[in-house]
Amino acid sequence: MGSVSLVSAAARRLEGKVALITGGASGIGESTARLFSKHGAKVVIADIQDDLGHSVCKDLNSQSTSFVHCDVTKEKDVENAVNLSVSKFGKLDIMFNNAGIAGVAKTNILEITKAEFEQVVGINLVGVFLGTKHAARVMIPARHGSIITTASVCSTVGGSASHGYTSSKHGVVGLMRNTAVELGQFGIRVNCVSPYVVPTPLAKDFFRLDDDGIHRVYSNLKGTVLKAEDVAKAVLYLGSDESNYVSGHNLFVDGGFTIVNPGFSMYA
Repeated sequence: MGSVSLVSAAARRLEGKVALITGGASGIGESTARLFSKHGAKVVIADIQDDLGHSVCKDLNSQSTSFVHCDVTKEKDVENAVNLSVSKFGKLDIMFNNAGIAGVAKTNILEITKAEFEQVVGINLVGVFLGTKHAARVMIPARHGSIITTASVCSTVGGSASHGYTSSKHGVVGLMRNTAVELGQFGIRVNCVSPYVVPTPLAKDFFRLDDDGIHRVYSNLKGTVLKAEDVAKAVLYLGSDESNYVSGHNLFVDGGFTIVNPGFSMYA
């Protein structure tokens, strides 16, 4: 309850809303679950990391936070997570498709197996399709809702990650745009948030960067390192009524990374 009281009732931007967050047991998903809870939302965390998920719920308000085991590649799991949200809290206002993996750290397409590529696309893109589909199933009758997907700077540039990851993140933006057009007629907003690299242990391992190395990749916006909490704040905006007429948008949280050519800059 302590974390919830940090934000006054008058300032809670999600008061009365119900949110489902895939990949909500750690990283960006966990930070978003905590921030949503502080802002008055009832939160369902869906993840395959059962112990971590239950731990987050225990740390938050147990009356307004729940955990459900969910493998986003399995439609029954996603369907069940959406159904649980509605049965427990009466509705679903926000769907945050956040679950994702980086895949193997291979840059040579000749070395990547079909199974490795399909694993990343299966979680990062097909999982988002299933989350969007089942969120829409309950949001259409309600005639409102906000569906948000974690994309990446790799949704607009190449050469920054694996082929599977980059392909999947380009794909989720296309899916977001298509569904924003379709679902807008039902009052449902669909958007993406595209962060730059968040210096988690997973990211450091994938990019083979130590603490000094991870700071060197923050070359554009000096003196600031992106944190999971910063991405969560962008998701909060897209989930709240403050973004009431924002749909079909890919919100970059990248310090200007995607607008810079680092090989030629008169300001470097």
